[in-house]
Amino acid sequence: MDIRTGVSIILNRWLGVKRNDLILLITDETHMREAEAFECWALGADAMLKTVLLKQDAVQSGSAIEEHAQLMKRASAIIGATDYSFITTRAVMEAVHAGARFVSLPLSCRDGTSLLENEFIGMNPYWTKHMGSRILRVLNPAREIHVTTRAGTDLIFRKRNRTGGCYFGQAERRGFVSSASFEVYIPIEEHETEGRLVLDGSLGYLGLVSAPFEITFCKGHLSADMSAPDGQKLTRYMEDFHDGNMFQAAEFGIGLNTISRCRGVSYIEDESTYRTFHIGMGRNITLGGVQEAAGHFDIVTHRPTITADGTPVMEDGEIVL
Repeated sequence: MDIRTGVSIILNRWLGVKRNDLILLITDETHMREAEAFECWALGADAMLKTVLLKQDAVQSGSAIEEHAQLMKRASAIIGATDYSFITTRAVMEAVHAGARFVSLPLSCRDGTSLLENEFIGMNPYWTKHMGSRILRVLNPAREIHVTTRAGTDLIFRKRNRTGGCYFGQAERRGFVSSASFEVYIPIEEHETEGRLVLDGSLGYLGLVSAPFEITFCKGHLSADMSAPDGQKLTRYMEDFHDGNMFQAAEFGIGLNTISRCRGVSYIEDESTYRTFHIGMGRNITLGGVQEAAGHFDIVTHRPTITADGTPVMEDGEIVL
């Protein structure tokens, strides 16, 4: 897929851009090629597009996003096309409440390609929407989610009074927020996750694990096995945020993109991959949680068996509803 096709998917299929829409593209200095492709599309479609260019290292904390909060509230559609996701920031939440529609498009790829060149963004959104709705009918009323894997994962997530949603790219109506990550997400209770995770997928922005290793959760707090090299790498990464809330589990997610593969190239592709689940750490206020943090990232694990208050949802990675 070339970048122009990717841009067309975002603007036509996901955002349904119409004449007189004011499109706000928020990107960073490392993605000028993508910014130029969006601007070229807008020029050809006689659409209004404004580009905000940020410093790469300012995005993850969310502080740079807050500086543009008022501009975001005036936009019809916002594309968050920085290296890191900022979908969980308060500025996004306020812009959506003001009527903007928002698509999170984290462009970070570890192999030098553009996310807009990757085939997984061509996933059929209607299949994900349909399957996500079936899953949420079981997950949303539940108080507790139990996840196991053959590798040894055994986790309890609690979600009393928490309502999840589904991302499937499309945000065509006022006040909608979506993401290139095709998934079901639940803003879990931040201090209630308990158990053992054997992580065998990806470390989010850090790429694939080199070998499965153990993580424990106690009152939602993550502790990685420091005898494993990837456990050390993950812990150092989280410590670099200088925020204890980055160690708190904040989201439970199920990947629903059958084209995606957990390759460690794009974290957004990893967490979207069908037959995986992920745990989001850190900030979750836009998802429906209450936790502020210096950032948000996800760790991805393969082939879960999932029940919600005892009702089967997935078995060894396959939906059973």
